[in-house]
Amino acid sequence: MTDKKLNVIPLGGLGEFGMNIMAIRYGSDIVVVDCGMMFPDAELLGVDYVVPDLSYLKENRDMIRALLLTHGHEDHIGAVGYFLEEFPRVPVYGTAFTHALVERRLEEFDLEEDPDFRPVKPKDIVEIGPFKVEFIHVTHSIVSCVALAITTPLGVIIHTGDFKVDPTPTDNEPFDLHTFADYGKRGVLLLMSDSTNADRSGYTDSERAVRPRMEDIFNRTERRLFVSCFSSSIHRLQLILDLSVEFNRRVAIIGRSMTQVTEIAHNLGFLEIPDGVLIRPQEAMTFPPDKLAVLISGTQGEPMSALSRVAVDNHKNVSVEQGDTVVLSSRIIPGNEKPIFRMIDHLSKRGADVMYGSMNPPLHVSGHGSIEELRLILNLVRPRYFMPIHGEFRQLAKHARLAEHLRFSGLEECFLMETGDRLEIDGRGARKAGKVTVGRVCIDSGVFDEVVGETVIRDRRALSEDGIVVPIVVINKHTGKVEAVPELVTRGFTSEEGGSDILLGARQVVSRTLESASMEEKTDWGVIKDKIRADLKRYISKQTQRRPLIMPVILEV
Repeated sequence: MTDKKLNVIPLGGLGEFGMNIMAIRYGSDIVVVDCGMMFPDAELLGVDYVVPDLSYLKENRDMIRALLLTHGHEDHIGAVGYFLEEFPRVPVYGTAFTHALVERRLEEFDLEEDPDFRPVKPKDIVEIGPFKVEFIHVTHSIVSCVALAITTPLGVIIHTGDFKVDPTPTDNEPFDLHTFADYGKRGVLLLMSDSTNADRSGYTDSERAVRPRMEDIFNRTERRLFVSCFSSSIHRLQLILDLSVEFNRRVAIIGRSMTQVTEIAHNLGFLEIPDGVLIRPQEAMTFPPDKLAVLISGTQGEPMSALSRVAVDNHKNVSVEQGDTVVLSSRIIPGNEKPIFRMIDHLSKRGADVMYGSMNPPLHVSGHGSIEELRLILNLVRPRYFMPIHGEFRQLAKHARLAEHLRFSGLEECFLMETGDRLEIDGRGARKAGKVTVGRVCIDSGVFDEVVGETVIRDRRALSEDGIVVPIVVINKHTGKVEAVPELVTRGFTSEEGGSDILLGARQVVSRTLESASMEEKTDWGVIKDKIRADLKRYISKQTQRRPLIMPVILEV
């Protein structure tokens, strides 16, 4: 790649929900946009979350000039800690609220040096190597969101981040359409735009659309009212606090993430907490039921979340009782349906009236623009090249078709990219130019975060589907003689009664393997274990068409 080429490389977030990260390279300078995590697919057993493989950035570590953050949702900042472990001196640009949410996550990391946070505000312009970056205010379901206008020697790249065009935002900070239009008039080389709702017609409702439904719920709820929403939805938290004052209820905030984000937003001036409205969680159950509202985390049915524990009556401070109302003011993230509905079942068994899902007026509105808003941004920016981002491939494809159907003057080509594809732009035009190394890193957070490799996932999958077989062999370490008949212990494979013939045959296979082995093989643990594993695997597969995890145990006497 010569110094005259501009490369745009999605390292995550295209063709999938979450794990958003983008590298923009001109010559020997790279800026990175966002660094998020994603929740695991069902087949990633025991994995808590997934972060992007940073191999491409590691290969070019001396070129990285900055990390630019668009907003504070986990799918955009959740992997910043892993990024900073690898690149501790790279400056991190973002709004004060986004930085505060990142710092909260960094408490889980033992970083050797303090991050170089560089706070910015909308309309700020910073120069980073050959790039000049302007931060543009956009509306979304979290406060303090920005799009990026990145001026390069070859032209302007606009990265929208996540957005919807909310004409009546609750904080009265409107979407900065004027700056988008101004860049459109001057000429934009490449637009990269959020595609999450590219398959939804019309416009996305304003955040204010939630208020009528919430007012109705407050008006007719006779006992305790539990409201669960995403802790980052500061507008929604403000609404609940305001309505609680209006309807003479006190508010208990339950859940670590809800408490932390509320405190951050209040300290930075994004959340106004009326005097006297809050009570301590320990006081909640002593209040008259008709005078209490509870803001509680756990909309997605996470096993250890506050609402999940309340649902099974296992929370130390609050419980749900007959006649209470529980409101899930959030969307169901695909893949979380089972735990959410299981939690709703538990709450319903306790006599609660649980409100969730689609209603009119709505309990929840999306933070992402629908087709008409995507059309508006395309018409304002009128880019030379267009790349849809953020969403699964069907949404990217619909967004690309929308741009092609508009046929505005100046649009030369739409690029449907996938994670790892490299878009190369120079004086002759733009083209796909191969792929770079990308992938997923699975994190299993127990006592400490551990990277889970493909081998571990494969073993967990085998355990879940076919069980485990443990052959136990006693060998004299001096003579190599087998001192007892081999035993087989199984879990999740077959019961003794149901599979006695198979298990008897398996013992005979182990015995024959030992008989055919030399003394040197029998006294070498590694060798004899491999021989037992291979012979037993072949036998069980032939007899049952199953592939249990086989773990030979050698006892020396």
